[in-house]
Amino acid sequence: MNGKTIVITGATSGIGEAGAVALARMGARIIFVARDRARGGAVLQKLQAANPSAAHNAHYADLSMLGDIKRVGADIARAEPRIDVLINNAGAIYAARGETPDGLERTFATNHMSYFVLTNALLDNLKATPDARIVSTASEAHRFGGALDFDDLQLKNKYRIAAAYGRSKLCNILFTRELAKRLAGSGVSAHCFHPGFVASNFGKNNGAIAHAAMGLSQALGFTVTSEKGADTMVWLASSPDLAGKSGGYFARRKPGVLAAFAKDDAAAARLWDESARLAA
Repeated sequence: MNGKTIVITGATSGIGEAGAVALARMGARIIFVARDRARGGAVLQKLQAANPSAAHNAHYADLSMLGDIKRVGADIARAEPRIDVLINNAGAIYAARGETPDGLERTFATNHMSYFVLTNALLDNLKATPDARIVSTASEAHRFGGALDFDDLQLKNKYRIAAAYGRSKLCNILFTRELAKRLAGSGVSAHCFHPGFVASNFGKNNGAIAHAAMGLSQALGFTVTSEKGADTMVWLASSPDLAGKSGGYFARRKPGVLAAFAKDDAAAARLWDESARLAA
C-alpha cells in the first residue's frame, strides 16, 4: 500500500478508525471524511503517528445530507486526482424514525445514499487509477428487514429499527452488485463485507437501553474488537488475491452467504435508478 491514496468515511471510531490506522501503517495515505472536528483531529494524529511520511488529510461533512455529500465529494475529487481505494463505511442506526432536511429517512440517508453519492462523485478519479477498488461496509443484518419495498423505501409505514438498519445494509449489497456490473471493463472493482458484531460506540446514541445492551454483549463475549472487525475491510483494500475480481460479499476474508433477496439483480438496478432520482 506504499504511496497509495485511500478515501474513507466513518473513520473517527470503530472499524473505520481501526482500518484507517492499519492501512496507514501499511504505507497508505489516508483521506477521511468526518463530521466532528475534534474527533477528526484526534484521528489525524493517530494516522500521522502510524505513517509520518504521508500527508493525511481530513474533510468535514454531515453524510446524512445530500448537499454536504456532494460538496465534500467535489472537494476530494479536485484535491485527489488519484484515488486507489474508496471505503464507504459511515453508518448510523436510529431507534425512532426521523427525516433529514432532504426528506430522507435518516438511516437510509447515511447508510446508503452517502455511499451512492460519494462513490459517483469520485468515479472518474478511481477510473484514472490502475486497480482501483471500492469497498463498502455491509452486514449480515441485511436479512433483518426482508426484501426492499419500493413503495415504502423510506419506511414511513411501520418503522422498526431492525428493519430500517437491515434494509440499509441490504442496499449496500445491492448497490455493490449493480456498481460492479456498471464498472465491468473499467479496471475498478467493487466489493462489500460483513465486519461482525463489533464492540464500539455504534448505536449508543439511542439511549441507556442500547448502551447497556452493547455493554452486556461485550461482557458475554458476543462482540469482536474494532481491529478484528476491520480485518476484512483492510484485506479487501489491499490484497493482491482480489485483482480482477468484483461484486463480492465477504465475511472473515471468505465469500459470505447472501439472503436470496440480496441477489435480486432487478432490485439492484431499480435501487440504482431510485437513488439517482433521490440524489438529483
